[in-house]
Amino acid sequence: MVNDVPAPDLHRGRFTLNAAAIIVVCAIGLAILGLSILFSATVAFKGGPYSYLNKQIVGVGLAAFVAFVVSRIDLEYARRHVWIVGGVAAFLLLLVVIPGIGISVKGSRRWLGFGPIRFQVSELGKIAMIFCLAHYLAINQMRIAEFKRGFLMPIGIIVAFVGLILLEPDFGTSALILVVGLILLFLAGARWRYILPSLGLAVAGFTVLVLNNENRLRRFLAFLDVEGNKQAGTYQLWQSLLAFAVGGTDGVGLGQGRQQLNFLPEAHTDFIFAVIGEELGLAFTLGVVGVFTIIFIAGFMHLRRAPNLFQYLLVAGTILMICLQAIINLGVVTGRLPTKGMSLPFISAGLSNLLLMGGLVGIIINTQRTWSRTGLQREGRSLQEIA
Repeated sequence: MVNDVPAPDLHRGRFTLNAAAIIVVCAIGLAILGLSILFSATVAFKGGPYSYLNKQIVGVGLAAFVAFVVSRIDLEYARRHVWIVGGVAAFLLLLVVIPGIGISVKGSRRWLGFGPIRFQVSELGKIAMIFCLAHYLAINQMRIAEFKRGFLMPIGIIVAFVGLILLEPDFGTSALILVVGLILLFLAGARWRYILPSLGLAVAGFTVLVLNNENRLRRFLAFLDVEGNKQAGTYQLWQSLLAFAVGGTDGVGLGQGRQQLNFLPEAHTDFIFAVIGEELGLAFTLGVVGVFTIIFIAGFMHLRRAPNLFQYLLVAGTILMICLQAIINLGVVTGRLPTKGMSLPFISAGLSNLLLMGGLVGIIINTQRTWSRTGLQREGRSLQEIA
């Protein structure tokens, strides 16, 4: 466990010092790949591929701007407003489920609209949960072994965000936030005898919710026999698997794919990895997996230099949110997990997730810059002042 006190600046080698640069290069590479594939994935769409490509370019630019702004924020000063951030996120999550305010798409209310712009509020919920949980665990690290202060209260923070997102409903994002929250609890030193039963209860709870939702139950049962349900419940997944099969080892060539031509739904968002598999082949699909692996390794090597528990957990949550979201998307598209709409970080089309990823990368850049200095926290600032 990392103590919430300043630590000396320990330079542990070139790899650690350049962790943020490695992650930024990986993010830029993935974004460029996403722009290239997006053109192919939207070629048959109304309005043509340039319309979507231009929007994505703007989104990448905005994400870069968000990353720059976040990289310059004083994280210890921002802690003073952590509950305001959490409260605003919770309020917006409540607002989005109100008919007439939240925008409904395919039976789910996940977006707020501002003119032609739509924002998926659960993306803000992801970073707000990490921020609030990291702060709470840091100021209560001496009581982490206690049931009430060290477990019940932080679980309450996690459940609050999970419950609000379930109202949309969005099972995938809820599960992602829950898993990230429980891992942060473990990293902070919470006891296994509390975490494991909570995980079991969560699995049981999600099972009950699926069993009582006819549409999701039907989708899950269809997933158990993909080929047998390829004309109905697993049509999208079946087309995705066909894309990988057609692409094979070498791919059919950039811009030569056919599955996105009215065969594969959501080819530009949730299932863009299948387009990569068809057009660019096995080497590029493995390359994408490898890049996310590098992000994970570089991020957790970077954590060794964290000056206090709050920033340690904040960056750990950031890395987990990027990599676990990627794992879920890759698992869904390749048929390893039940179908669930979730963007592939840095690659899928969509402004909301791009802005989130920009913010998460900004946190990593921020800490790379500030952790290189001694005395990160200002002298005289106590945990009571921050809390």
